[in-house]
Amino acid sequence: MSTILLVEDSKEIYNMVKLAVNSVAELEWAPTIEKAKELDIAKFDLILIDIELPDGNGMEYCSEVLAKSPSTSIFFLTSHTSLSEKVLGFSAGADDYITKPFEILELKARVESKLKKNSLLKEHNDVLRWKELMIDKNKQEVTVFDDSGESKVELTALEFKLLMYFAKVPGHVIPRDKVLNDIWGEEVYVYPRSVDTHVSKLRRKLGNVSHVIESVRGAGYRFSPS
Repeated sequence: MSTILLVEDSKEIYNMVKLAVNSVAELEWAPTIEKAKELDIAKFDLILIDIELPDGNGMEYCSEVLAKSPSTSIFFLTSHTSLSEKVLGFSAGADDYITKPFEILELKARVESKLKKNSLLKEHNDVLRWKELMIDKNKQEVTVFDDSGESKVELTALEFKLLMYFAKVPGHVIPRDKVLNDIWGEEVYVYPRSVDTHVSKLRRKLGNVSHVIESVRGAGYRFSPS
């Protein structure tokens, strides 16, 4: 289930929000910005923020959150109704601006719509797809597509990590030493030729689509799907 944080000093508003979102998400409550800062912001799918809080301005807090976690979804939930305040709210990076008093069903609908969009976006981002290859990051599954159809490829954890590493930067040449340091770590001693060995094993498993990982002579490797 999704998790929502409400940064709001009114217990009455907290109870209304809880009633609105109870069926679609778990709700945590921080009555002050200080309390909100004690929490791990990254775990929340959505944050509802009042603008006037006992220890600060909600818009400033919104900017702080987005500076640390740019993908966080934020709704302002406030009694400020002027157009200029709404413009400032959206300029601060908010996804929506809901004024008090609000209808519980409307709040539920807006929250539910945003959470569904976030879920679809996350699902899309967790699956990388090209003409020859599909990588499902959550399931750690790799499917190849060639003239004989589609088939799953069984990779070790290291081989999957290596493939994902290349797939994140298609078209970029990555030096062998950088692959070595990023995958194995600078503190772990591994022979540079070990990179070639593991890449060769990975390419063999990819079979007819092994060309997606190119060896760039004297430089390193490049992920080049169609």
